This record gives sequence, structure tokens and C-alpha cells, in this order.
Amino acid sequence: MALYKLTDFDPDYKDSFEGNDIKGMGVYAQGSDEKIGTVSDVLVDENGRFRYMVVDMGFWIFGKKVLLPVGRSRVDRAADRVYAIGMTREQADNLPEYDELQTVDYDYEERVRGVYRTSPAVDRSAPLEASAPLESPTASTAYTSAATPTYERDSYTYEREPSLFEMNEQNHQTLRLYEERLIANKQRRKVGEVAVGKRVETETARVAVPVEKERVVVERVTPQDAGRAVAPGEANFREGEVARVDIYEETPDIRKEAVVREEVRVRKEVEQDTVEAQETVRREELDINAPNLPIDERDR
Repeated sequence: MALYKLTDFDPDYKDSFEGNDIKGMGVYAQGSDEKIGTVSDVLVDENGRFRYMVVDMGFWIFGKKVLLPVGRSRVDRAADRVYAIGMTREQADNLPEYDELQTVDYDYEERVRGVYRTSPAVDRSAPLEASAPLESPTASTAYTSAATPTYERDSYTYEREPSLFEMNEQNHQTLRLYEERLIANKQRRKVGEVAVGKRVETETARVAVPVEKERVVVERVTPQDAGRAVAPGEANFREGEVARVDIYEETPDIRKEAVVREEVRVRKEVEQDTVEAQETVRREELDINAPNLPIDERDR
């Protein structure tokens, strides 16, 4: 039977009580204006039902916090008070101290319940305001220590001790009907990655370059006056006379030059789509079992 702090069980618990908060309300002795402490927290079970109020007993015992079963409390919203039914100073002294850091296990609860079981019978005739979710109260009878039964760790349930844990509402019974609804949210997650990069490929390119080469052409021509006698002194015989002609040729000059071939632009586009989902939800409906009795059902 795990117990949870109210805020840990439901951080938005105030919405269930129309903005009202039982935490911080003053705790008073039954039938008097004597303040004995303040509600510092509330412990609920795994179903969200109130089981204990954590009471700071600063007005009776400074610095001590104890657990008050909800069945031993009466909430007066109009006066903003919680009345501890049957609580005595001696009982407060005997209760084990509550520490927020400790685990509230069966053994600790038995120490707490043992103190309340030995207290006098509790007058539960006054109506109690509903502060626990969806309680369906029934008439219960308080017992004294002489009627205290024996409980076992593995079989114990809170329903076996209605005088400690039952919310008694004799005059006004309030049931809250709950329903489930689907909450649609969106979650952005990464589904993949597109990598756009470059790689270098090689190929053999061919280019044709026309070139020119010079060559010397030696022509021997027989003049028209071949065989003509020349005048004395006209013939100048010289040995070693040389005619020089420069010869040129073109050679290809091949080099590489980088140029821009094209541009690649990378961008994202958002496509709109609608995803439909369905789930089974529950809703509570009111069943009225009153055979042959007049019932006036009204909507407000």
C-alpha cells in the first residue's frame, strides 16, 4: 500500500477542488477553538484517495509532525478549519513523529493506527466535507480498544478500518464523475539525415593544337645566261662563305584551368500531413438505484 504526497501524485490537485487547498488549514481540537496545529501535507494511496493528513503539531508540541487518519478529521470549509476528532494531547505525545525523508511503510502505519485504535470511541455523527476523490461513504460504527481485531501485513486494507479511513458524509454526498479524453500533442524527432557533399572524379581529356614547323628549302636554278663569260675581276672566288637562315617551329603549350561548372543549392521544404489516431477512453456515468422512490434529478 504505497502512499504518496498529494503534490507528487497530482501536481494540479487544486483544480479538482475548484482552487481550494486543504494544505495550510488550521487543525483544531474537536468541539473547541483550541488550535493544535496546521495541515502541512496530505498522503494519498495509489488510487488518489486521502488516507492521512500530515499535521504540524506546533501549537501543542513544537517541531513535531504526526499523521491524522482522514476518518478522524472533519473539514469545515466555511471556517477554514480541520477538526481532529477525539485527538488528545496524550495521544499526540504517543504518536510516532513523521519525517518527510522516511518511508511510510506498514510497520510505521501500524504504530500510528495502534495509537488511534486505543482511543475512545469517536463521534462521527457530524457530516464531513468530501476532500477525497470519489468516495462512496457508508454508515460506519466506531470501536474501542476492546473490539480491536488482529491484522496481517499481507491482507490489510484501509477498508477494514472505516473509523480511521472512511469519509463520512451523512447529509451531503458528493460523487465526482470522471472521464478520459485524448490529448493530442506533437513531438519533433529526427527521422534521418541527408548528406550532400562533393567527390572528385578523373577522366582523360584530349585537345588538338595545330603547330607550325619551318624547314629550309635549297633550290638550284640554272640562270638564263649560264655559260656567259664574265669580265675580268667580276668573278670573286671566296672560300667559306656561308648563308645562315633561322628555323622555327611551334610546340603545344598544354595547361589546366579550373572553372565554375554549376551551383548546387540545398534547402528544405515542409510538407503538411494529417495523422489520425484512435484510442479507447473511459467515462463514468451515474447509476441511481432507488426503486419506487421519488428522485428529482437536476442539472446546474
